Formats: sequence, structure tokens, C-alpha cells
Amino acid sequence: MAEKSQYAVLRSFLESDPNNPSLLVDVAYAASEEGDFQFAVDCFVTLDGLKPLSGALANAAGIAALRTNRGDLAKKWHIAAAGTDGVEDVALNFNVAYSLALSGDFDEALKYLGAEETGELPQAALLDLQIHHQLGKFQNAQIKMEAYLDKYPNYQPLHAAASVLAMDLDRPKLALEAALKAGDHPDALTTLGTLRLAENEVDDADAAFEKALATGDRNPRAQIGKGMVSLARGLYRDAAESMDAGASQFGDHLGSWIAAGWAYALHDDLATARDRFERAKSIDDTFGEAHGSLAVLDFLAGDMEAARRGAKVARRLDPSSFSGSLALILLAQLEGKPRQAREILQRALSTEVLPNGKTLQRAILQTVTGLPGKQLRD
Repeated sequence: MAEKSQYAVLRSFLESDPNNPSLLVDVAYAASEEGDFQFAVDCFVTLDGLKPLSGALANAAGIAALRTNRGDLAKKWHIAAAGTDGVEDVALNFNVAYSLALSGDFDEALKYLGAEETGELPQAALLDLQIHHQLGKFQNAQIKMEAYLDKYPNYQPLHAAASVLAMDLDRPKLALEAALKAGDHPDALTTLGTLRLAENEVDDADAAFEKALATGDRNPRAQIGKGMVSLARGLYRDAAESMDAGASQFGDHLGSWIAAGWAYALHDDLATARDRFERAKSIDDTFGEAHGSLAVLDFLAGDMEAARRGAKVARRLDPSSFSGSLALILLAQLEGKPRQAREILQRALSTEVLPNGKTLQRAILQTVTGLPGKQLRD
């Protein structure tokens, strides 16, 4: 008979004495060492009920909670640990910041990411950069990105995060450079896929997005990218489903909901398309593309007055709005002939219908990624 492991022995003891504090501590640590983080968390929860956790024990509990995606418990326990003896502990301060960021408390998380933390821990520098990016503090994020890449030139996750930030900063060459240094990190693969798609290299883009999604990690950018690949291939239903998945994960990313709506429209599911455009509008009523996209649907429904009104609102909010421009062009070309409108809309996917020569497909891509296409070669 095989000899029981120490962890198994301790668990058997715990079954006989489930509220023994010393035994709970031993089992919790043993469970963490064995990778059984869920049972470790269960033990820490019981311990916390007997006496609130603090110090190193609270930190260990917080780490186990993070490994089980229990951000609520991780935040509680890491703050408890920092409140006792973690003020000058850079590793603990990082744990606190990570737990806070995981629960969406970004501003509070930054309070634990000082010069010592980011200067000693590359993962702290990474988190600091990601939080500033998340908060839309692009100028600060750009400064930090350059400093951190110089300090940690071989830390691949940092290069991956920099590639994502560079995309949002409209610096595709920097994004490419960073992504190539990040190995097979999912964020870097997503950046490469987006760049390839902007170059009309659809197969290469698809391969990059598939590889990014194969990790199983939550990756809304890769989901949107996969949708754009399907859109480019004329697989509108597949495009809509992928974009829906990405938009749902993002939550409030306007371009994702607009892109999903257009995919449904091209699939001839105008009711769902309208729902997605309305969702974008509900998030931000000043987003011109939402009004313009709804104007196109109004046109397809034969409501020319509503279409004209929506197109004008879209152009007023954003003179470069592709959907507003498209609505006005459709109105001018096919006033009073809604039966033929859908045929024009389908042709618009591959025809240069907009004043600047863009195709509808390219305009949707720019709305989602910010890339005009062929930019790397300009």
C-alpha cells in the first residue's frame, strides 16, 4: 500500500478536528504547496472565522485566494496583511495592489505601487503600466512604458503590455517591436494579429488570434480580432458571435459593440444589429458611430427622416464618422428605394464607398483598432 503524503495525513487529522487553529494553518500551507488552492482557501476562511487573519498568514491566504480567482477575499486578506507588518514589504505591497486592481480599485492600487515596488519587481512595473493604461492616463503610461522597458528589457509580459498600449497610442511600429520581444504571450499575439489584419494579411492574423485564444485566458481583444477575420472572409454570423464575446468581456468598449452590430447587419439580422448599436449609444450618447450606424438601419427600414436625422447627428459629433457618411451616401444614391438598400450595403463591404476611399470593412477595423491600415508601410 502506498504511503500517504503529509498533506493527506494532515487532511485526515483535520477531519477529526476541523476547528483546530494550528492544524488548519498546517493544512492550508500544505494545500498551497500541493497546488490545492481551493482547499487552502477553505481552511483560511475557517481560520478567519475563528480569528481575523493578519500578517504573513493573511498574505498567504491572499495569495491562495488569487490563485482561485477570489478577488474579494484576496483584497480583504492582503489589506489585512499590509495593515500589520507590510508597510515596507515591497512584495506584500504588490500583492495588495494586484488584489485591488483585480477588484477594479485601480486608484487605490496605485497607492501601493511606489518607486521601490516598481524598481525592484518587474511584475509591479507591469501592473503600474497596465493600471495607468486602464485609467486612460496615456501620457503617464507612455513615460512609464519607456522607463520600464529600459529597466526590464527581458521581461516578456512587460513587452506584451507595451505592445497593447502602443496600439492605443497609435504607434504601430512600436507595437510590432514590443510584440516581437514578448514571445508567445497572448497579448503580444493579439497585437501581432491586429497588425497583420491591418495589412490585409488575413491568414497570418487568424493564426495569431487562434494561438492567443488557445491559452484559454480571457482575451477580449483576440475575440474581437477573430471576429474581424471572419468579417474579412464574409463569415458574418461567425464574426458577430466572436465580436459579441469580445464586447461582453470588455463591457464598455464602444467600437466592439459597433463592430458586432455591423456583423449582424451584414448577416441580415437587423434586429440584433440595432440592439448592439443601441447598447453602444447607451454607454456613450456622444459616440457618433452609434448614431450613424442606427441611421443606416433606419434607412434600411425605409425611415428616411430618421436616417437623415441620425446621420446629421453622427456627422456633427464626429465629422469623420464612417457610418454617418455611409448613411448620407445611401440617402443620396437611393432615396425612397429601401428594397435595394441591402444590396448596396453588401457591396459596400468591399467597395470604396466612403469619401476617403475606405471600404466599409476597413472602416469597421479602424473603429475597433484605431489603425487605418497599411500604416506600417507608410
